Amino acid sequence: MTRPIVALESTVIAHGLPFPQNFETALRLEAIIREEGAIPRTCGFVRGEPVAGLSREQIRHFAAGSDVIKASLRDLAIVQARGRDAATTVATTMWIAHRAGIQVFVTGGLGGVHRGADYDESADLTALATIPVLVVCAGAKAILDLPRTRERLETLGVPVLGYGCDEMPAFYTRSSGLPVDARCETAAEVAAIWQAHCRLGLRTGMLVTVPVPEESALDEAVAEEAIAAALAAAAARRVRGKALTPFLLDHIARSTGAAALRANLALLENNARVGARIARALVESQA
Repeated sequence: MTRPIVALESTVIAHGLPFPQNFETALRLEAIIREEGAIPRTCGFVRGEPVAGLSREQIRHFAAGSDVIKASLRDLAIVQARGRDAATTVATTMWIAHRAGIQVFVTGGLGGVHRGADYDESADLTALATIPVLVVCAGAKAILDLPRTRERLETLGVPVLGYGCDEMPAFYTRSSGLPVDARCETAAEVAAIWQAHCRLGLRTGMLVTVPVPEESALDEAVAEEAIAAALAAAAARRVRGKALTPFLLDHIARSTGAAALRANLALLENNARVGARIARALVESQA
C-alpha cells in the first residue's frame, strides 16, 4: 500500500525563524506529520541537488548555516550549476514535490501580490498555476495585498478551498472577507475534490486554506497596525526583493511582542496536522 507523504518547505527554517527555534520547529512539524500517520519530506537543495527529505543533520545545517541561500524557481539552474545549498520557497517546494511524486505540501502562508503601487508578484502564484500540487496553508501572508492576490488566484484558475471556513484566512487572523470557492469539513472531502481535479486533467495546483487556531490568532486591528509599521520601515530602508518578506515578518514579530511569532508557529503546526490527514485520506480512498 502506498504511504501518505507530505512535503515541507525549508525557507521557514533558513530564513523565517531564529536559531535554534527554527531547527526545533522543523523537527516538530515532521513529528506532527508522523503522529498523524504520514511521512514528512522537508525539501531543499543540497550542493546543488534537489532533495525531498532532508536528514536531521541537513535540517540543522539549514537552520544554522549562514551560507544557505533562498531559492525561487528562477534561481534553480544557478543553484545547481554552482553547487549551492538552498532553502526552498513555496514555488520551489512545489516543484520538488511534484518531481518526487508528492501530492500534498504544507506551508505557513502563500506569497502573492505585494501592497503598493509598484507591481510585485510572488512566483508562488505562477507555480500554483502550472504545478499540480495540493498546498495546505493559512491563506496568503497578511503583509500582501490580499484582494489582488485572491483575484490573481481566480484568474490563474487555482481553486481555493476553505477547511472549516467560508473566507480565506489572513495568516495571523482567521478571516479576510474574501470568499473561498468551496468549504470542506473533512480531509476526505478535500481528497475527493483533489482527485476530481486530477481526473479532469487540470494542471494547476489547489489551495486548502486553514485558519490559524482561534486561541493563537492576532486581533485584526493589532495585526494591521503592525503590518503598516513594518511596511513603512521597509520603505524607509529600501528593502526589496527576496529580503522583503523576511524583513516584514521579523519586524511584525518584534512589534507585537512575539504574539505574531506565536500565531505563526501555531498555524504551522495546525497546517501540518491537516496536511497529513489529507495525505492519508488520499491513500485510503485508493485502497
